Amino acid sequence: MESELDSTMQQDTVEGALTLPQLADRLVRDGDRFQLHGAAGWMQGRTMYGGASSYIAYLCAIRSFPDLPPLRAAQIGFIGPVGEDIEARATMLRTGKSVSHVETTLWCDGALAHRATWLFGRARDGNGSRAADRLDRMIAPEQAEPVAALPRSPAFIHRLDLRRAGPRGGDGQIAVRRWVRLKERDGLDPYAELVAIGDTLPPGSMRAMERPGPLSSINWSLTLLGENPTTRDGWWLLETASNHMADGFSSETLRMWNTDGTEVMRGLQSVAIFG
Repeated sequence: MESELDSTMQQDTVEGALTLPQLADRLVRDGDRFQLHGAAGWMQGRTMYGGASSYIAYLCAIRSFPDLPPLRAAQIGFIGPVGEDIEARATMLRTGKSVSHVETTLWCDGALAHRATWLFGRARDGNGSRAADRLDRMIAPEQAEPVAALPRSPAFIHRLDLRRAGPRGGDGQIAVRRWVRLKERDGLDPYAELVAIGDTLPPGSMRAMERPGPLSSINWSLTLLGENPTTRDGWWLLETASNHMADGFSSETLRMWNTDGTEVMRGLQSVAIFG
């Protein structure tokens, strides 16, 4: 990312970095749980990038219960550092005629590091409808300026194409907006892809920081807006916008649109701001 974004990031090697499909191949069932060893290329400092750890948790859910309907929402807690060696577990909390709740946990060195509740729902006859919001104006990714990953960027940034998408919010909003695309995405479940990249950007509150310093996501609540998300050439428009920033914490709204300008995912996130 550009230098102002990189000021909060720690360098991590890209040597031996795995693609997301390769990470999926390393997630191996071991009895009633899964093991993953050597998740190289997705670290940021001492913990794994939140999209990658959530991607692993999502895979654990759908592999444990392969007849689940489409993903509708998730509540994700980033509890502790997620390392390159992970044990993953999934539990069916409740399943009904159309909705299933699955809990996943990721463990590192015997400690709970990541907990998520996934809501899967089958389409049914509705009582009314409301289309997802559309952007009135946006720069197409083909016309947008590329953003080069700097050497000190976390390794996972090198797995992505990023382009400027301006503007940086409106009505006094403090926001970051970028086009994002995975460089290696063949064979990815479309829902897994959105989970994997939805947490890519730093918080919008970064633009209000008085000095460079570390940031850390604490949680992430997301909702999918419809089924079968699609876009052109793998490009998704992401935005993080601060709703409130004080006392070392920021509340952020996360949004994602496809290349047609249709919103496909919306979320909320709490971020810890250090230094």
